[in-house]
Amino acid sequence: MAQERERGITIQSAAVTFDWKGYRVNLIDTPGHVDFTLEVERCLRVLDGAVAVFDASAGVEAQTLTVWRQADKHKIPRICFLNKMDKTGASFKYAVESIREKLKAKPLLLQLPLGEGKAFRGVVDVVSKEKLLWNHQSEDGKDFERKPLLEMSDAELLKETTEARNDLIEQVADLDDEFADLVLGEFSENFDLLPTEKLQAAIHRVTLAQTAVPVLCGSALKNKGVQPLLDAITMYLPSPEECNYEFLQWYKGDLCALAFKVLHDKQRGPLVFMRIYSGMIKPQSAIYNINGNCTERVSRLLLPFADQHIEIPSLTAGNIALTVGLKHTATGDTIASSKSSALAAARRAEREGEKKHRQNNEAERLLLAGVEIPEPVFFCTIEPPSVGRQPELDYALKCLQREDPSLKVKLDPDSGQTVLCGMGELHIEIIHDRIKREYGLETYLGPLQVAYRETILNEVRATDTLDRTLGDKRHLVTVELEVKPIETSSVTPVIKYAPSVSEDLPKVSQEAIENGIHSACLQGPLLGSPIQDVAITLHSLIIHPGTSTTMISACVSRCIQKALKKADKQVLEPLMSLEVTVMGDYLSPVLADLAQRRGTIQEIQTRQENKIVIGFVPLAEIMGYSTVLRTLTSGSATFALELCNYQAMNPQDQATLLGRRSGLNQML
Repeated sequence: MAQERERGITIQSAAVTFDWKGYRVNLIDTPGHVDFTLEVERCLRVLDGAVAVFDASAGVEAQTLTVWRQADKHKIPRICFLNKMDKTGASFKYAVESIREKLKAKPLLLQLPLGEGKAFRGVVDVVSKEKLLWNHQSEDGKDFERKPLLEMSDAELLKETTEARNDLIEQVADLDDEFADLVLGEFSENFDLLPTEKLQAAIHRVTLAQTAVPVLCGSALKNKGVQPLLDAITMYLPSPEECNYEFLQWYKGDLCALAFKVLHDKQRGPLVFMRIYSGMIKPQSAIYNINGNCTERVSRLLLPFADQHIEIPSLTAGNIALTVGLKHTATGDTIASSKSSALAAARRAEREGEKKHRQNNEAERLLLAGVEIPEPVFFCTIEPPSVGRQPELDYALKCLQREDPSLKVKLDPDSGQTVLCGMGELHIEIIHDRIKREYGLETYLGPLQVAYRETILNEVRATDTLDRTLGDKRHLVTVELEVKPIETSSVTPVIKYAPSVSEDLPKVSQEAIENGIHSACLQGPLLGSPIQDVAITLHSLIIHPGTSTTMISACVSRCIQKALKKADKQVLEPLMSLEVTVMGDYLSPVLADLAQRRGTIQEIQTRQENKIVIGFVPLAEIMGYSTVLRTLTSGSATFALELCNYQAMNPQDQATLLGRRSGLNQML
């Protein structure tokens, strides 16, 4: 994307398929920034293994923790790669220590660096006791030599490597019983004689069991250390055959795939990325979407190569495919070859479930777990350059939402504005930029308008008479009613009739009265916001024969407004329930900030090293909170927000708000 090139960060995950030493590798590069958490989430959902890339000078950073937790959740085996070993300040030792400390993982050092910072020239392979040196002149890193370490020339290095290898063997033996028996049996005297293949097989088992993580290092800029990393991926991370997914036994080799991403292409329409778990896909074949309960046709099948795509005649299990022609498939949908195949699989799953006495919905068992979409935390309004271009904006937002389910678009019923809900300021900024570049719309982003409500604090009675003569008809209505506050929360007014009124009230008049009441309660006397938590009792109603229903509505409406003006009025503001997950060290600045935002803290829980702050904050005070929270906690805190209820503002805040609003009205 143009934005990625400009900012130098990954925004959208990109897929590439390549072959390495007889293995087919499907690689997805995911973003690291917290605003694009969904991209990581949905890719981890379909991957078998992961390489976590660290900056060797920074070690574990805030966002590393977030992504690492996501990989833990999906139980994905991983390898660590310490990148930027040639950067000033790079420290192999520090980075490994931070993996051990902060991620609580057990690092297995499979390599040692030769030099650090500007002096970095290659790596030592601890497993095979060889050194790999890259040629200075080589820009793309293809030119390197692999030499065994010799007693003559590299005595010091050999000693260090042997120690590292012995430590590695002991670490792996502690974690893998089969390897421990081998080490204690044949090779207890001399670890040097232990065959490399046996050690590699044990590291592979330990990695799959996720009891430890292999650590490699290098510099991606000049491709130093990338070849051994690819070897490690093929050697230690699982192949699709080693991943036993419970659902595959029910499909019996029929197609089963998960759609995990949708991209909009100007020429080809929606492109759907799929991970194939079993069976195969061919172009021009019909497929059945279990979630959407619909059959669609794949017109073309492509193999992803970043922004280039190669057309292919078929693709088998274990691969990632790009399909063209699917109109209704969305992120997280499960795909089968046909409805009958899906039903057959459901029957098998049901039989299996009966054996194990498990009762759950058959469709649910067939559906692969979809993608968990995080709740938005940043809100703002978006407006087109003119009302005439609103349909274009709606279409652009619809396409972007299909691509990125973490973007939510709502129409605010109170203000009529389009509200964008996203994962952070950067996320919304990128969306704004994409609408401009890809859809040619210059939109305006505005601060979120807070939807206040109003209520009253005491009972009030009012009487009103409407007397009009239109043409030769006289319309005369006299109304007496009472408005009072109620305890229970009710968005619409509760309407009651005194016994004297309800006896002979025609249905038409009743409808007219209720219309009048509802329209009067849409605009309160203070801010013009909707009125809630009130009960209205009609005490008397005198209608002159021939009076139109519109006049009845108008009179009731006017009478209620009169009553509301007389009452003591109160503004209600939306209150959000907030949950902040923060490391213990940063707890006090977060609490101090919440106090400034008129927040109330309910409780503080402890979860491992983290503190969970649970409380309430008014929506008006939460503007830009995501950025402030990241600044306060060096990006390590996360938070979730949802609308809880409306609460009364205190008199001081209410006076400030009304002063601001009336000031604005005077200016206008």
